[in-house]
Amino acid sequence: MTDRTEPIVVARGLRKVFPGRAKDEPIVAVDEVSFELHPDECLAIVGESGSGKTTVARMLVGLETLTGGELTVRGESRAGGVKRLADRRRWAREVQYVFQDPYSSLNGRQRVGDIVETSVVLHANRSGRRGSARTAALEILESVGLGEQFASKYPHQLSGGQRQRVAIARALAADPAVIVLDEAVAALDVSIQAQILNLLADIRAEREISYLFISHDLAVVNQISDRMIVMEHGIVVDSGETADLLANPVHPYTRSLRAAVPRPGWRPVRRDRLAS
Repeated sequence: MTDRTEPIVVARGLRKVFPGRAKDEPIVAVDEVSFELHPDECLAIVGESGSGKTTVARMLVGLETLTGGELTVRGESRAGGVKRLADRRRWAREVQYVFQDPYSSLNGRQRVGDIVETSVVLHANRSGRRGSARTAALEILESVGLGEQFASKYPHQLSGGQRQRVAIARALAADPAVIVLDEAVAALDVSIQAQILNLLADIRAEREISYLFISHDLAVVNQISDRMIVMEHGIVVDSGETADLLANPVHPYTRSLRAAVPRPGWRPVRRDRLAS
């Protein structure tokens, strides 16, 4: 396994403030968030809608600029945001993003093979991959469980799970060190979720890639992540090894999230009863 002593991603005191409407106060979406992501690791950021977890992910890939704090990938600061197209492409070779809705993130006018091949060509000068771009694209599709027959199909001809496999294949075409998965299985049926999670585990084992896994679902997080941080209202309220934190949650918010996971004999519990 890859040495984990040197983190790939280091975040220190991340802060993101959005302007309010008219005379409204500015909105603090992320405040003093710190974490590290190591090689061959899956770190989950957990929280409900509005907790700030997706904003953190978007700052990492350059879709949002930092208001404050420091963010580095392999020792290079990303605090200043993307200023040149060359920087965006170089950053994309290190960190890729897989969105919740694969249909909206894929070009509906491109065939699946062309979508992946385009990514291969875009990042070919750093991928170290030999052979033609088309051959590489077909190999990547095969690695995510989509045979050559899928290369000629359009996204609308695929199921939700198949489209998410295409999105993952497109991310892998850049040969990144980190993939950000933003609620990547939230829109899928439970059985398809399991297939995608197993696929992600296989990819990680083969490539020693790191994941930043954004989710509100503790059952999913428990299956895939090594460590987790819990966010509420833009701040980190809990963090630790996933198994330990889910077995013995300390913060009331983490306890409420765990209590909301359906299980045999499960009944909803009022959050205020978990605070004691």
